[in-house]
Amino acid sequence: MKSSFVFPGTKLAHFNFVGDSILGSDVNLEAGSVICNYRNERPDKDIRVRIGGVLRSTGRQKFGALVGDGSRIGANAVVAPGALLIPGSIVTRASLRDDDVPPIEPGPGLYGAAGP
Repeated sequence: MKSSFVFPGTKLAHFNFVGDSILGSDVNLEAGSVICNYRNERPDKDIRVRIGGVLRSTGRQKFGALVGDGSRIGANAVVAPGALLIPGSIVTRASLRDDDVPPIEPGPGLYGAAGP
C-alpha cells in the first residue's frame, strides 16, 4: 500500500497493491488484486476520471481510485488509475476496470441485445 487512506472494516488480502487511493469502509480486496496509480503505457501521464460520462483531468500523474463503501474487488482484478467506484461496486475476478476508455456498447457477438 502506498500513500492511501483505508477506512475501518476494509480488508486487503495477500499480494495486493493499492497506490494513491481512498478505500471506504468495509471494502474487500481478494488476493492479487491491484489498484494502479500510474499510466506507464502512454506518453500522456495525466490521470483522468469519468464524471457524468465526461473524462476530466485530475492534474495529477499519480492517482489510484476512489472506492466506495462495501465494494468488492475480486482476486487478480486490476483497477486502472482514475477509477471511481460507487458504494457497493463489484469488480469481478481477473477483470480490468478502466474508466479512461469508453464503455463497450452491446452488439453482435457481445452479450446484450442479442443475448448469449
